[in-house]
Amino acid sequence: MSTTLRDPAPTTEPAAAAQSPHARRFGLPIATCLVMGNVIGGGIFLLPASVAPFGTISLVAFGVLTAGAIALALVFGRLAERHPQTGGPYVYARAAFGDFAGFLAAWSYWITAWVSNAALAVAAVGYLTVLFPAAGAHKWSMCLAALAVQWLPALANLAGTRYVGAVQVIATVLKFAPLLLVAVGGLFFFDPANLGPFRATDQSAAGAVSAAAAILLFSYLGVESATVSAGEVRDPARNVGRATILGTAGAAVVYLLGTLSVFGLVAHEKLVSSTAPFTDAVNAMFGGTWGGTVVACAAVISMLGALNGWTLLSAQTPYAAAKDGLFPKVFETKKRGVPVVGVVVTVALASALTVYNYTLGAEGVFESLVLITTFTATVPYLLATAAQIYFLLSGQRERVHPGRLARDGVLAVLAFGFSMWLVAGSGYAAVYQGVLFLFAGVLCYAAMSARKTRATA
Repeated sequence: MSTTLRDPAPTTEPAAAAQSPHARRFGLPIATCLVMGNVIGGGIFLLPASVAPFGTISLVAFGVLTAGAIALALVFGRLAERHPQTGGPYVYARAAFGDFAGFLAAWSYWITAWVSNAALAVAAVGYLTVLFPAAGAHKWSMCLAALAVQWLPALANLAGTRYVGAVQVIATVLKFAPLLLVAVGGLFFFDPANLGPFRATDQSAAGAVSAAAAILLFSYLGVESATVSAGEVRDPARNVGRATILGTAGAAVVYLLGTLSVFGLVAHEKLVSSTAPFTDAVNAMFGGTWGGTVVACAAVISMLGALNGWTLLSAQTPYAAAKDGLFPKVFETKKRGVPVVGVVVTVALASALTVYNYTLGAEGVFESLVLITTFTATVPYLLATAAQIYFLLSGQRERVHPGRLARDGVLAVLAFGFSMWLVAGSGYAAVYQGVLFLFAGVLCYAAMSARKTRATA
């Protein structure tokens, strides 16, 4: 195991890929859209129903989660200024703590990405059934629809980064119209009688907030999107941090207003069992079903856009680790600016997980997948924030801006504590499953580390 504390070599693209007409670097607007598109994906469209069983106390959880997500975004922005390479949390953990920590960050982030893809696809099916009722007739028709939703964005990724960026901008623009319609317009139709009880479970207030936040974390996965794809961003030292903060702040405003509006538009007892809460909210605003159908279309487009971005992210971290000899070399393969092997393997794994979960039954598939990602997502977050604390305390002036030392230290400690709180709130089952996923990677690391040692001997 390497323990040398050094910056990983900057990730550079092959000349052929850089010159390909299908590969194009992202500017600040597209990088911001990548963050917002990945953050505001399937989560906002289904999570109001997922947390409704906890009562309106889940709005408190959303507020706490938003503050924590913004703290994380600020920490990632600072780290990206000093480490503007593809890989995000992997790069920061490896620079601070060596190869094994970097591998754990890469492995857990990769798991988070492809499990999230499966969860997003399941969420999209809930809205597809509004447009095509036959898709929800049986659990296997729902499963086939979920698989189709995963592979369409994969094909866009395989076409090249030029098309990934175009799809991301279009999807981000199209999703905002219905979201703003509900988030802002819904406040004029708000009925406090629909809110239901403040605390609908027998848990303590702190327990209910933690449990709701564990599910809601899924809605903020993606704050690190620009850092993971830093190698594809123009002037990454300047633009990655800005895109991270702008994208997260914009998503937070839409999230909070949108969730509050849905709670006030849809009766609590109906919201608990809803598979398309935003559709129900628009139908409640205008009556009939035309508005809900429009929202369902936008929700499907939004989730396809999120899957488009997440598919790219899920391939970028293994690509960065493979270049350092910590993932199988095949993951280095790039065509048209995209790590094609990573894309195919990731979508295949997400598809297998989708099929497995539908064999257990269609009920609760989304929630079970989301809770797995809650734990695995916190591992790279914890390692990245710990890396920032290490840089601050070790006096490495080339990595730390002296004038921002105190502020950055407070943010890093808050982000670390926030990540630990999420682990505690995710529940025993999620931690148990997440640890099994995480430890499975140790065997992979042992094999890759041995191979790397032989190569350098």
